[in-house]
Amino acid sequence: MLTIVVIYPTLMALNESLYGPKGLDPKTGFISNTEPFVGLKNYTDIFTQAGDRFWNAFWNTTLFTVVTVLLETVIGVAMALIMHKAFRGRAVVRASILVPWAIPTAISGLLWRWIFNADGIANVLVGQQVLWTADGFAAKIAVIIADVWKTAPFIGLLVLAGLQVIPKEVYEAARIDGASALRQFWHITLPLVKPALLVAVLFRCLDALRMFDLPYILIGAQKNSVETLSMLAQNEASNVRFGPASAYAVLLFLYVFLIALAFVRLLGADLVGDGGVRSGRERRTGRRGAVALRRAEVTA
Repeated sequence: MLTIVVIYPTLMALNESLYGPKGLDPKTGFISNTEPFVGLKNYTDIFTQAGDRFWNAFWNTTLFTVVTVLLETVIGVAMALIMHKAFRGRAVVRASILVPWAIPTAISGLLWRWIFNADGIANVLVGQQVLWTADGFAAKIAVIIADVWKTAPFIGLLVLAGLQVIPKEVYEAARIDGASALRQFWHITLPLVKPALLVAVLFRCLDALRMFDLPYILIGAQKNSVETLSMLAQNEASNVRFGPASAYAVLLFLYVFLIALAFVRLLGADLVGDGGVRSGRERRTGRRGAVALRRAEVTA
């Protein structure tokens, strides 16, 4: 299954990126019905002829990823803590928090486009005319707000699953020893929920790096302030330049792969689980985690 849905398309994209568009063959000067082999020319053109546009899209993609994931993590953890509390109407609160995540991204983009219209609710709240859906800094803010609103519940849902497996006895012992709510969160909740939180943040980073539909629908195509790498690849493909489009896709794949590798190597995010079989380093980390938890309980 992985070969069909991951390996084969990746290899095909890599192969397609080595060919130029159909038409005039630059070597022979004749019209060709086949795509000419150009080697790494598509990649060199990205960094030379289309360098400004590529780096603009690269920094837009990075900015959206860093800002949205950071805000979604903070808001998502807060949502999880609220949903984890036992109070009357908790089921209604959980359902209402998860509604934005359940709405399709295309529909969410249309809803926020209506909110950010010149005579929309956003301008009524700020008390002035802001061109949210035009090309500019306001467009970046609009995309960030819409994306955080939609996907913060996703992180909240995964963190909530991590909170529900923490034994209540740990919190009861901490309360008996006089630990404040802040110390309980910092020394008990956060360390124990870290595996679920890291996986949630990683998934959101990978999703944000591929951001396409929300800025495309909310702001529009070929807007410098919100154009991402995925939008660049789509623009090339829509103009029947499949070679350059594949080159953009390969570069985006490498970027996403490096981010995922950094999460796994540096932060220790466990994506597949170890099935009870762990390496020596992981067993040492687990023992250190248990010792740290006992030390935190004693300190509390």
